[in-house]
Amino acid sequence: MSHDRVPVRVLLLFGEEAEIVADVPPSERSEPARYPAAEIAAAIGVPVSDLPGKRLTADVDDDDRLSGWQLA
Repeated sequence: MSHDRVPVRVLLLFGEEAEIVADVPPSERSEPARYPAAEIAAAIGVPVSDLPGKRLTADVDDDDRLSGWQLA
């Protein structure tokens, strides 16, 4: 199992989820993925309401799922 660290950005909150995209120019982005906002906020030590606009890094696993959130 391989893990890579990737730069990501929180676009916005949608209910209890955060929409996450690759931190690249908009023309290069794929569709946003949703992850539990509370999990991300706890990992980086900020309130959920402060997530939109945050630049982070995350581990991407073999199934393209992100985890191991850290502030960039």
